[in-house]
Amino acid sequence: MSQNPPDPDGHRGLVVNTASVAAFEGQVGQAAYSASKGGIVGMTLPIARDLAPLGIRVVTIAPGLFSTPLLAGLPERVRNFLGQQVPFPSRLGHPGEFAHLVQALAENPMINGEVVRLDGALRMQP
Repeated sequence: MSQNPPDPDGHRGLVVNTASVAAFEGQVGQAAYSASKGGIVGMTLPIARDLAPLGIRVVTIAPGLFSTPLLAGLPERVRNFLGQQVPFPSRLGHPGEFAHLVQALAENPMINGEVVRLDGALRMQP
């Protein structure tokens, strides 16, 4: 990426990491998972600063409850219950919404070193 030709602003690329809202609200029995996602959050700004001289931005998305193959294996009533925990919209997130955020981050060169929650205002219970 550092070898890419720069645009007029010197931008050469974007790294998008994925964490989880568990980085901020780890649940009972999820200490290792929460810590691993917290590590991704914690490295976002330092790596953005390290890569800035190369014209590479770094951002992290922290999704909440999304419709993924993992959740697809759960019974529909459980998926519906999980979706109802999201304040608005009260449903599981769609993969296209995640992709739309990635596109928006890629198109906005001033977003760098940030963690963006994508969770419908969800705050996980203990």
